[in-house]
Amino acid sequence: MRWEITREVGSTQGNQSLRDLLQRMWLLPRRFVHYLRVNRAVTVNGIYQSMNTPVKGGMQVHLAFTGEEFRTPESHYVVNRGIPCSVLYENQDLMVVNKPRGLKSHPNWQAESQTMMNAAAGYLADHPQAAPYMVHRLDQQTSGAMIIAKNPIVVPILDRNISLGRIKRRYVAVVQGQVTPSAGTWTQPIGRDPQDRRKRMVAGKAAQPAVTHYRVLRQTATATLLALTLETGRTHQLRVHCAANGHPIIGDPLYFPGNTSQQGLMLHGIQQRIVIPFTNERRVITAPYPEEWPQAFREKLTEENE
Repeated sequence: MRWEITREVGSTQGNQSLRDLLQRMWLLPRRFVHYLRVNRAVTVNGIYQSMNTPVKGGMQVHLAFTGEEFRTPESHYVVNRGIPCSVLYENQDLMVVNKPRGLKSHPNWQAESQTMMNAAAGYLADHPQAAPYMVHRLDQQTSGAMIIAKNPIVVPILDRNISLGRIKRRYVAVVQGQVTPSAGTWTQPIGRDPQDRRKRMVAGKAAQPAVTHYRVLRQTATATLLALTLETGRTHQLRVHCAANGHPIIGDPLYFPGNTSQQGLMLHGIQQRIVIPFTNERRVITAPYPEEWPQAFREKLTEENE
């Protein structure tokens, strides 16, 4: 499948070569730029230009891809129009959806159809030149904001911004007990639990560095609402760190066995701080609290309120 996009050079993005615009400013991988050059598939204001050509703000850059440039050239998710797809933000390159608790992020086999990516495929089914591509995932029992790319061109751009720390995910969780001090950082490494293949544990098998920042938002006599920010992205990191530090997340069947909650796992991806591809505009996208959470465990989390 061929993919073609036209994007405008921003007012602050001029006075540099086309190559620098594509690689340094727009974060296109070098292999993309190589193919664009070899295939003469890049035009500026409708005319093919070499990579050394200076660009100015307001110019229109057209990029055409054959598909061989991409590691995953086509999206093969089964279309499911029956699952609601709550879109928090959308432009021509990506969307941020509010994934419900209990819905898997993506299929584990090709014919599977009951996941967030299948719902996204249904939402985009009538949009030409748009299809869902994975950027990151949320655990099945975790709700909240999840980024989905709408074309394969922006997937490595979003991945790069995540690795650079320019895209940050923020969570809220209701945990057991009163957390002290009111803010801090947990740094225990996380690896596999040799006794249970479903679980992870602090200092487990093949443990890797893990960093979680927390801050108390609200407390009751028996529970605390925490704001959590990932600096690393280990499997079950938030759940493991909370439990290992004496404050397991309420409703967690793996790390707080025996605890029951009508709300299920009380962990929610409340915010995505993202950088928009090509424009480099910064946006904060907020997902509403789950309706089933009690009012006592809701508090607005602003961009500054980290």
